[in-house]
Amino acid sequence: MTPSLSPDQAAALRHIGAWFRSRSAPYLTLGGYAGTGKTTLIASLRQKLRELDPELRVAFCAYTGKATRVLQERLREQRVPRKKDSVSTIHALIYEAAESMGGTPVWTRKATLERDFIIVDEASMIDEAIWRDLLSFGIPILAVGDHGQLPPVGSSFSLMKQPHVALEHIYRQAENSPIIELATLARTTGVLPVREYGAGVRKLDRAQPETGLMVQELLESWRPDLLVLCGYNQTRVRLNAAIRGFRDAESPAPQSGDRVVCLRNNRIKKIYNGMIGRLVRCTPASVTDDPDGLWYEVEIELEGEDYPYAGYVARAQFGALETLREVPLAPDGQRGDLWDFGYALTVHKAQGSQAERVLLFEERFARSSEEDWRRWLYTAVTRAQTELTVVGPAPLAELEPAPRLQP
Repeated sequence: MTPSLSPDQAAALRHIGAWFRSRSAPYLTLGGYAGTGKTTLIASLRQKLRELDPELRVAFCAYTGKATRVLQERLREQRVPRKKDSVSTIHALIYEAAESMGGTPVWTRKATLERDFIIVDEASMIDEAIWRDLLSFGIPILAVGDHGQLPPVGSSFSLMKQPHVALEHIYRQAENSPIIELATLARTTGVLPVREYGAGVRKLDRAQPETGLMVQELLESWRPDLLVLCGYNQTRVRLNAAIRGFRDAESPAPQSGDRVVCLRNNRIKKIYNGMIGRLVRCTPASVTDDPDGLWYEVEIELEGEDYPYAGYVARAQFGALETLREVPLAPDGQRGDLWDFGYALTVHKAQGSQAERVLLFEERFARSSEEDWRRWLYTAVTRAQTELTVVGPAPLAELEPAPRLQP
């Protein structure tokens, strides 16, 4: 059964249908703010495509494994995928592994794809290199994303900055969501008043003494379903140290069980900036292989992925204020990787993540434009699925430095 559509969803569907029939361009971008019903529109589109061509093979894909699983769940709820369709990461869709001379798997672009149409979700995360590879197959692509979010980390390329088609009216089922209310305020005004917005959704004035106690309680009881976000790297480092202290970490050095975040892409090993994982094993590299003590040899269980990471990671990156720029070759002669503690993240690193609960520290960069600030705040707020606590200044209040946290 085709879902009922709002007027702007129906107009968007007509636009997409006309493009697909004419093939007037190799791709089309569909932007939609949080709560505008992008998945409902995709469900209707898939039904229309089935009527147009029952044999059409559609590939649904997303940038990360976690985003792909969220997409798959939403599509199933809408009874979207057909028997010949596929749902996967972009990487699994367009790349294949081949053994290199040294035994390390090298991922190369496939020669062909047995698909007639590609729908990419969370397209605001896609970098230029992967987008170029997607286009190389000559298959029509609908790129779907949130045009209110930040562009990809460390890139001027932004596929969703000016989408061809945009959904901007909040879908009726989302109108009463307190998180959508906060997201709309962030996107349209950049100002979040201090108050309770609904069950588990609130903005706290950081100048009030009780705020510090409430924040400490959240950090002391940290669980993987809590995403802690901030703006500055120095705040991130302090928060990571505090949370590890509350968890009785035995050493400032990483250890088994620590939550970690990837800071640099390595397409050969299928790891990407912002990926989250849990250290399964972490030992200093042998003195023979690493006389200068620059590396840890680790195994990491990747969140939302069906494969682990194993390799050498730079010791100096853990707890560092900036991402290392000059990194020597690892003991195996390959490019070493950069990971850091991942209990707290900057909003830029969390673009592909969502969590049941989010604790957000509002921190505006001195040189950020009003548009950049609104995108930052909107991206942060929309990481939350159920509960959201924002800590920041009351509107018009004078900004103060964040208090130093101690475990």
